Amino acid sequence: MEVGFLGLGIMGKAMSMNLLKNGFKVTVWNRTLSKCNELVEFGASIGETPAQVVKKCKLTIAMLSDPAAALSVVFDKDGVLEQTGSGKGYIDMSTVDPETSSKICQAITSKGGAFLEAPVSGSKQPAETGQLVILAAGDKGLYEESIPAFDVLGKKSFFLGQVGNGAKMKLVINMIMGSVMNAFSEGLVLSERSGLNPHDLLDVLDLGAIANPMFKGKGPAMLKSNYSPAFPLKHQQKDMRLALALGDENAVSMPVAAAANESFKKARSMGLGDLDFSAVHEILKMTKD
Repeated sequence: MEVGFLGLGIMGKAMSMNLLKNGFKVTVWNRTLSKCNELVEFGASIGETPAQVVKKCKLTIAMLSDPAAALSVVFDKDGVLEQTGSGKGYIDMSTVDPETSSKICQAITSKGGAFLEAPVSGSKQPAETGQLVILAAGDKGLYEESIPAFDVLGKKSFFLGQVGNGAKMKLVINMIMGSVMNAFSEGLVLSERSGLNPHDLLDVLDLGAIANPMFKGKGPAMLKSNYSPAFPLKHQQKDMRLALALGDENAVSMPVAAAANESFKKARSMGLGDLDFSAVHEILKMTKD
């Protein structure tokens, strides 16, 4: 099976590498084409434009940074739309708002192509190990056709119905994650400031009802101020903003998420946007009595 892959950031690189290692023929594109070179060593081909990738491949996957990037790759000159037509499938696995997914869907299907949104739950390590959770919505036939690729990329795939539902689910998940990370960071700082050993806190949390992989995986690194990016803070803040907009549309009060968003915005203003989203811990550490 030949697959096109657009976007080789932290997630896209790991995902396309998994496809290559599992026998897929993959043609890759990235805005900075030099990022494709490492994948070529593992057998990938390079498409010089998104249109060239779509022309070559029946199925094309995109994993891009934000709604603007997702729209640009489709609608700009030499974009996806130029070569989309009957028999072509386009899967956008980026985290975007439902409106962006719907706009891309309408454009792809108006030219005879099939569209699926499929954002993922999981960051760098699950992407590297094929343990993502895939949240798909849109064309059911394209979803079923894509199962072999999804089985390589993730541990579980969900089909959630009409386009927009995948985006909504991902935003709700990331809103919860960002809010919990803020509370977790506050707890680490509070434990230390009140004379407790924060490592003891991590051990206690790991044995209790709120034990989870995020606390276990990120807590020790946070205590060492190690924020090597698995999921960049700037993307977490983008997702908080989009989730809050979804809340506005549905008249849902979200004061906890709003406060968490302000913390992530403050962290971005301090130059922490390219670090892991757990770097929000730093702004709380800086808060003095």
